[in-house]
Amino acid sequence: MTQPILDAKGVVKRYGKFVAVSGVDLRVMPNTIHSVIGPNGAGKTTLFHSLTGTVPLTAGTILLNGEEVGKLPDHERVQRGMARSFQVTSLFPSLTVRENLRIAAQGIQPGKALHFWSAALLHNAHDELIRSILDRLELSHCVNRTSSQLSHGQQRRLEVGMALAAKPKIIFLDEPTSGMGIDDIDAMKAIIHGLREDLTVVLIEHNMGIVMDISDTITVMQLGKVLVEGAPDQVKGDTRVREAYLGNMITGGA
Repeated sequence: MTQPILDAKGVVKRYGKFVAVSGVDLRVMPNTIHSVIGPNGAGKTTLFHSLTGTVPLTAGTILLNGEEVGKLPDHERVQRGMARSFQVTSLFPSLTVRENLRIAAQGIQPGKALHFWSAALLHNAHDELIRSILDRLELSHCVNRTSSQLSHGQQRRLEVGMALAAKPKIIFLDEPTSGMGIDDIDAMKAIIHGLREDLTVVLIEHNMGIVMDISDTITVMQLGKVLVEGAPDQVKGDTRVREAYLGNMITGGA
């Protein structure tokens, strides 16, 4: 039987007396798209922060390919194959697309991300990786533009590319289609679906059309806990989910 690439058990995150995530278990199988959904305040982003090391765990364990990483800082989790994008873009606006990706590629090694004078940059050590990411994200024609010159949809794709530059085994995407128009949404949807060919995706996404179309497993959170988990059809048909969160959105009604 295939083992999960990510096996989190009893994840708890407290801020003082407030419990943002309360005993969440999450098993993510390799080469799948595992979406985490729920209303604002359900604890989705805090769970992402806890799993990726952006914030320290209060309690629980996180196994990545069988190795405990729950106490490691975020950069060490990146070195072990975990990467993420954020809900708000975190690009370098005055740098080109190529330079943004080079920084991300170098950033796998702590302290080297901004070493523009390094031998790695001078000898174009990351060019092959950058070209493959640009092709994958359909950004090759933008390679010499600054990120501030990109459209919002292109910036969101570059944000995913920054995470891919770390050569992850599992990538966490937080609201990757936020603020996009329909054409950009369709392009991002295709990109995310294609990612599972060679890695695993954990996705937070409010667009239920995307979630239902491309997810293998969906975890529904409520008040910091898991309410329901299952395949899209199971989640779509669950009365608790329809009543608590999605209403007619998930069934296609007005």
